[in-house]
Amino acid sequence: MAKGKKSAVRERTPFQASKTVQLGAKSRKVDEDNKDATFDKVFSSKFDLKRTATSLLKVRSTLPVFKYKNDIMKHLEANPIVILIGETGSGKSTQIPQFLLDKLSNSKQGSKRIAVTQPRRVAAINLATRVAQEYGCRLGDRVGYSVRFDNKSSNKTKLKYLTDGMLLREIMLDRHLSEYSYVIIDEAHERTILTDLILGFLKELVSGPRPDLKVVVMSATLQAEKFSEFFNGAPILFVEGRKFPVQRQYLKAPCDDIVDAIICCCVQINNGEQLGDILCFMPGQEEIDKAVAVLNKISELLGSSVPRLVGYPLYAALPPADQAKVFVPLKGFKRKVVFSTNLAETSVTISGVKFVVDSGLRKVKVWRHQLGLATLLTVPISKASASQRTGRAGRESAGKCYRLYREEDYQKLPKQTEPEIARSEVTSPLLMLKKIGVDDIVNWSWLENPGREAIVLGLQELYQLRALDDAGKITSKGQQMALLPLAPHLSCVLLQAHDLNCLLPVVDIVSCLSVENLLMNPLPEQRDEVNEKRFAVANQGSKFGDLVMMKELYNAYVSLRDADERDAWCQDLCISKRGFKNVIKVRAQLISYMDKLLKMRVGDLHDAEETDNFDIKLVTQCFLAGFAKNTAIGMPDRSFRTSTTGETISVHPSSMLFMDRTCPAILYTEYIFTTKGYARNVSRLELSWLQEVVGMSGMKISAK
Repeated sequence: MAKGKKSAVRERTPFQASKTVQLGAKSRKVDEDNKDATFDKVFSSKFDLKRTATSLLKVRSTLPVFKYKNDIMKHLEANPIVILIGETGSGKSTQIPQFLLDKLSNSKQGSKRIAVTQPRRVAAINLATRVAQEYGCRLGDRVGYSVRFDNKSSNKTKLKYLTDGMLLREIMLDRHLSEYSYVIIDEAHERTILTDLILGFLKELVSGPRPDLKVVVMSATLQAEKFSEFFNGAPILFVEGRKFPVQRQYLKAPCDDIVDAIICCCVQINNGEQLGDILCFMPGQEEIDKAVAVLNKISELLGSSVPRLVGYPLYAALPPADQAKVFVPLKGFKRKVVFSTNLAETSVTISGVKFVVDSGLRKVKVWRHQLGLATLLTVPISKASASQRTGRAGRESAGKCYRLYREEDYQKLPKQTEPEIARSEVTSPLLMLKKIGVDDIVNWSWLENPGREAIVLGLQELYQLRALDDAGKITSKGQQMALLPLAPHLSCVLLQAHDLNCLLPVVDIVSCLSVENLLMNPLPEQRDEVNEKRFAVANQGSKFGDLVMMKELYNAYVSLRDADERDAWCQDLCISKRGFKNVIKVRAQLISYMDKLLKMRVGDLHDAEETDNFDIKLVTQCFLAGFAKNTAIGMPDRSFRTSTTGETISVHPSSMLFMDRTCPAILYTEYIFTTKGYARNVSRLELSWLQEVVGMSGMKISAK
């Protein structure tokens, strides 16, 4: 590939039809791409909006993508599909959508829109906020976003950042995407299931009913050839980012305790390196919370001769206010240490980072199709991820990356991260395909085919949920399930609740299930005390299990009218106060969706009634409709065997029923494997309830 300031085009094998264009060279400017994107500023006038946009234009003009605007736009206009590889810091996520917005505003297509997809809601919100500032408008006006259970867009919105799931919903409602002139798929290298599905839809759309639709596939890593081949030799543009040299250092021997190793590394950096913030990549939330607590505790003991270390967590489930803290510079003799999941690899940019500490690990959920369970694993990252993590130390100046693994272990890492579809349940994607009218699922335009076995088992699951009929066609129930922003099993539960006239209590429970980390794990020394308080609030939950407990906790929360009282209550029971605020939002959204689906005012049905009154058997039967396979029978030795395969399963220690040995049978919404098979979100079942469901569904119970 040609280097330098002028773009060069040459043929690239093995895809002779595709062109690779390299734009830009290394720059020594300070990177501002996405900086302060989490700061949603409130402007008082159009003058303030314009003044802010003008000041940000100076920053925008230094970005590599901005410098080569004309070259990029020329290729975007000449080709229906373009693959753009923009290195981290190039400005692709913020600038290219604005280039297209300017073009759209000056063309005859002024009524059309631009969609930009993001795998993560955090990135969609942050990018939309930043771009609205740069464009000089209020968020939700010309520039907005739409993510699950949160929407800041209007009829005026021409540039919309969406999670890939929200764009799929729009495809299901309008399969030709007739409102859009441009669709940008950002962070395509993450290869989520939904991103892969969208790429398949767009390929068939452009080659069929929408030849006028323009598609830009943007990635931060070099997977260009795969995308180009999928789109029949689409041209490849390559834009270099701003990067400075980064020294890489490895361990001489493997470490046992990753949290301890990262803390020690941070202390050593603090003692021996110049000022600059530290970004630590860790596997998951549990390790991050532990590391933050330990670092902030020992920081006070380090003395005044070295900078004060201040630890911050960063992961997707963190409240936005806490996420925003990682972007704020510290004043005084302090060093910021951010402990993050792979969220900080590409989705967000933290200014001031000079040092990266890489654990070399990530957490993934692997779906076992035959067993119907999810295995939560901590696994090594890929070389591509290691490169992305290292690059975070060279965004503003020369930096260092401390890899907490041996160099020979790095050489054994896979080149690229495996696509999500290769390790995930495909029931929901298959329902989406059926909703859009795809009959030949196996031979559809898969970027990565999940395999015949996974597809067959997924279709069987949909058939058992009565989303498909005997001929494999989507049913009216399946049509409704596909339009709800939930997994098919939970959608089935809501529709069953409507049929049994107990919709609102089930909506309350499903809303709680839809918010991650609502019930937090108390510290070991506080566990017994917190459990006692939860048992006191959830009297029926202590007998009937976690789903009933969630309903009782919801009732208790909404009965408190004072905000301070609610916060204190959440703290006492070790419950996320932000999480319960999200439950309220999710509940309102689900009721709105059900209103539209059922064409009736769901919200008016029972709101006047006492919220404490609900039929536990009916509620449990609703969940049985969606999770009939997720049941287990109690054995004489007080263990449980799954109804379908006879596998031994244990109640998860976080469950209300963990110590209960009297349940004749249990229902669970999650089956995970860590040290052994665990049931999560567990409810007590009477055998007669299970027999009723078996009789209706024809499900066979294993005789093991």
